[in-house]
Amino acid sequence: MRVAMIGTGYVGLVSGTCFSEFGHSVVCVDNDRSKIERLLGGEIPIYEPGLDDLVARNVRSGHLGFTTDLAQAVRDAEVVFIAVGTPSRRGDGHADLSYVFEAVRQVAMAADGYRLVVTKSTVPVGTGAKVKALLAETRPDLPFDVASNPEFLREGSAIEDFMRPDRVVVGTETARARELMTELYRPLFLAETPIVHTTIESAELIKYAANAFLATKITFINEVADLCEKVGANVQDIARGIGLDGRIGRKFLHAGPGFGGSCFPKDTRALVSSAQEYNAPLSLVEQVVASNEARKRRMADRVIAAAGGSLAGKTVGVLGLTFKPNTDDMREAPSLDIVPALIRAGATVRAYDPEGMAEARRLLDRVVWAEDAYDAVTGADVAVLVTEWNQFRALDLDRVKAAMKAPVMVDLRNVYKPEEMAARGFAYSSIGRPAAGLG
Repeated sequence: MRVAMIGTGYVGLVSGTCFSEFGHSVVCVDNDRSKIERLLGGEIPIYEPGLDDLVARNVRSGHLGFTTDLAQAVRDAEVVFIAVGTPSRRGDGHADLSYVFEAVRQVAMAADGYRLVVTKSTVPVGTGAKVKALLAETRPDLPFDVASNPEFLREGSAIEDFMRPDRVVVGTETARARELMTELYRPLFLAETPIVHTTIESAELIKYAANAFLATKITFINEVADLCEKVGANVQDIARGIGLDGRIGRKFLHAGPGFGGSCFPKDTRALVSSAQEYNAPLSLVEQVVASNEARKRRMADRVIAAAGGSLAGKTVGVLGLTFKPNTDDMREAPSLDIVPALIRAGATVRAYDPEGMAEARRLLDRVVWAEDAYDAVTGADVAVLVTEWNQFRALDLDRVKAAMKAPVMVDLRNVYKPEEMAARGFAYSSIGRPAAGLG
């Protein structure tokens, strides 16, 4: 099939490339000329393991192309995906749909016959109806169908998630639209992937409900971790003890500094705003949002406490800046709250991240940028592990200790074992577990 993917951000680029791997003819469109030129030159603007090879292979095969010419891409396509950004709107938390609606207008003006217009962007319930109305208003002379096909891609494993998904959710209104979407995903039938066919409204809400539920699990275990610290329990034992219950499951029960990234923060806020708009408030999700934002702000206090109650004139080595490993995404990363708070407390911050340094330099001021993990902790009074990159899981602890001014570590991801860190001579604290070597 011939597909136009409007938007070459994370969702659009990964989805378009994977559709081309299925054998479809895909053109990815963006109005950012420099980004398209980079893609045409073989440079991938985001870090996602394996994406560069997949793009190169499908460009060589002729299944994948890139352009700034939206009109031509739409005229050549049977199915047009909208995969532009829907950031949180300033002030009220609603998803900003201005990019979506502008793309829809351009699609309507460019189409020369029937098109299936699919929202791949994460959009609030009711957006599909607005897209349908906008298409009809802009081009009453042409037939269109609208569909919702939310993505469930995890940064760092997005290609695997697309190729071997737990499910594919498709919201349609007509038999023709359903048949086209079924044909697009036919390669997944061999793996017996469940295809969940719903109304457009249900598909839109499934995406938000899924992310809100996962965010709730994270927030729950984080609050349990706080209780564990008060009573001397171990949150990892708690997580395993409840996660082995099939009704609960083990995933997303890892205590840490709070969730971030491109999805959970904005999607929970948007769901709260939509629920309030429809007078069906989701008080549980409202509390998840508030708890998570407060948690990220509190993380610097743990570092200050580990340093003896003051960071004035002291150095903190920060390991990891991105919101999770295997991505260069800094959006709403806990480090964006932690690092400035450490600096305000008087610390000199030396920081290192394997992939996020370029974006971090743009977002964080007054930071000393290190060459590697050991450089980050050189001369540090305390080290803080913020992102659990694999290279931070197997540090040479003797080298770390020798490089530091004082062997104090705050592990916000529970990578190391307290008793082992104590045996190595570290004063060590983590999340929801008894501290070690501090007395």
